[in-house]
Amino acid sequence: MKLAEQVKHFMPSEYSIYKPRICFVATYIPKECGIATFTNDLLIHIDKHNPLIPSSVIALNGKDETYNYPREVKKIIRMEVRDDYKKAAEFVNNSDIEVVCVQHEFGIFGGDMGEYILDFLENLKKPVVITFHTVLPNPSFKMREIVRKIAYNCDSIVVMTKIGRDILKEYYGITPRKVEIIHHGVPFVYLRPTEFAKKRLGLEKNKVLSTFGLLSRGKGLEYVIYALPSIVRDYPEVVYLIIGQTHPNVKKQEGESYREFLKNEAERLGVIKNVRFVNKFLSLKELLEYLEATDIYITPYLNPNQITSGTLSYAIGCGKVVISTPYLYAKDIIEEKRRGMLVKFRDPIEIADAVIYLLDNPEVKKQMEREAYSLGQKMTWEQVSWEYLKLLSQVSQGRKEKASTFFEDRLLPIKLSHLVTLTDDVGIIQHATFSMANRKTGYTTDDNARALVVAVKHYNLSQDETSLRLINTYLSFIYYMQKSNGKFHNFLGYERNFLDNEGGDDCFGRVIWAMGLLLSSDFIHENIKGAASHIFSTSLPQIENVFSLRGIALCLQGLNYYSKVEPSEKTISLIEKLADRLVEAYKVTAGNDWKWFENIITYANAKLPLGLLLAYDITKKNEYLEIGLESLEFIKNITIIDNRFIPIGNKKWYIRGGKRPYYDQQPIEASCMIEALKAGMKVTGEKEYGENALIVFDWYLGRNTKGEMMYDPVTGGCFDGLTPKGANRNQGAESTISYLLARLEIEALL
Repeated sequence: MKLAEQVKHFMPSEYSIYKPRICFVATYIPKECGIATFTNDLLIHIDKHNPLIPSSVIALNGKDETYNYPREVKKIIRMEVRDDYKKAAEFVNNSDIEVVCVQHEFGIFGGDMGEYILDFLENLKKPVVITFHTVLPNPSFKMREIVRKIAYNCDSIVVMTKIGRDILKEYYGITPRKVEIIHHGVPFVYLRPTEFAKKRLGLEKNKVLSTFGLLSRGKGLEYVIYALPSIVRDYPEVVYLIIGQTHPNVKKQEGESYREFLKNEAERLGVIKNVRFVNKFLSLKELLEYLEATDIYITPYLNPNQITSGTLSYAIGCGKVVISTPYLYAKDIIEEKRRGMLVKFRDPIEIADAVIYLLDNPEVKKQMEREAYSLGQKMTWEQVSWEYLKLLSQVSQGRKEKASTFFEDRLLPIKLSHLVTLTDDVGIIQHATFSMANRKTGYTTDDNARALVVAVKHYNLSQDETSLRLINTYLSFIYYMQKSNGKFHNFLGYERNFLDNEGGDDCFGRVIWAMGLLLSSDFIHENIKGAASHIFSTSLPQIENVFSLRGIALCLQGLNYYSKVEPSEKTISLIEKLADRLVEAYKVTAGNDWKWFENIITYANAKLPLGLLLAYDITKKNEYLEIGLESLEFIKNITIIDNRFIPIGNKKWYIRGGKRPYYDQQPIEASCMIEALKAGMKVTGEKEYGENALIVFDWYLGRNTKGEMMYDPVTGGCFDGLTPKGANRNQGAESTISYLLARLEIEALL
């Protein structure tokens, strides 16, 4: 056969694709490890598409491990030796390798949670695709940051199920545009009756249940053994095959104790004749023969977060009906009663009932087998390797868009979970220690008014019961804190005792803001509005007595909402009176190099231009518009630098003529800036304001001076500030409310 014909023989005739020089980074055969076997299978089948360009491997070795590797292994990384990762990157950079494919599992890389892989990725100058074999929901903060950094340094990510992609988006904030779904590969087999394989294995008289893979206690095999007495009463010919050696790491630590435990339990229950151990590392041919002889395949695994299973994939590829506990991969692959049955964790009764049901109903079992085999044909190594090759080719040639890991974070679900955590039957607690509400710090009207704004905006969006319940709680708190003169106490102890005589203008302004928003809602019931109207009307005479600039701006926010519900000359006159105070302050202070209302820039800064823009929205006075936009442009130019939001730090603030502080950066600055930029876009129609609002929002998502995620998608909270050492890990009320306000504000921009 000529060379051209050889190549044509290996390449599918309907396909034509460029095959780059690929280097796999993973554990590798002859190491007895699922990742090693997977990588070898993938490499073999990719290379079949063009054997003239062989792939190479950088293999990971554990401590004291030595293997007689095949010739495709070009370099070794000792997993515990950090410097090896950088040297491996240099090796790739100096070679003709065009694209790297990393097979990721936390346990095969050195450092805490496998963080040494970052030394390889951050020093690599070649494009890289990574396959996540494990993707855990509800990760620890460190795990989340490691996965995000891995994702940031990769051109594309592969997961094996849709649920894996969903977890990366929801819990890690990684854009789905960067994630490809490619099934776990399985060998091609013909769908045959079990009788032929059973006869070869001496099992022709048996109903065969099986589980294969490296043994360890997390597999939960004992629960199948506990189910056997019930099963064999109806089907005494049942035999349960436990196929595979003990995991090498487990064997080092505890020998064969788990296997002996399983044998002892089977002996104790009188079913030892119905259990057979195949204690050896099987060739692929031997393994497939056992699977072909299987009537029901069982994965009783105990880890609910397991995202892949090669053994389950192989069983599906062989067209086997499966009984499994509902770990993530099983739920995604089996689909209840389509390709098998899901049973509760650690529940031998459900396992027994499922086995008996399937054996009692052969037509149902046969239909499930057809569905399994149909899916299995989409998972063959021939198909999977082609999907990988297409992706690796696109990445190597730069034809696949390299998506930012930040952008899609804006689409993270709006979660009120941490707001609910901080809220009791009185109101929202002021501070938190990490994510735990610190009850000793009590409550403030400031926070409850802002939380009310969040709850109303969320209810306007979703009309859900949680936000409605929060509205009632926060409104009741504000009513309790209102004094007879229309103003408010601000501080309330956890014992419900007032801790001050009267709150300041900011506190008062935030209540007016919240009441105005609530009264303008088209969705909130009139009874609730009645309570808000009482609070607002009691406070209305005091608005004229507000002179602090931020208090004025907050009142203007509330009056802007209120004037659209109850338009009147009196309301417009009040808006003008307050707005004129901002204008007067601006004219006294502003100069050619300082377009601001004060000689110092402090907190909630963008509220000031926002107040004037909202006043213009009602009055249409050009002076409000001109000063509002001019001051907004000024604060924007000193806080948005190189497409990154860097708010004024609260260490000594920013005094005119002095140096601006960069830390500590507060979450409230981002939410206020987003409000102002959105208002600027509304009154001018210029999209640039909206684009800048998205840049500001990215501050919460890691595009900041420390590259740290400030929002915690697991708790739904926001960290209290960004310091020179990184994020302040406490998740108090103001910071969490600020994030939620910002997220709700950009909803319309996405």
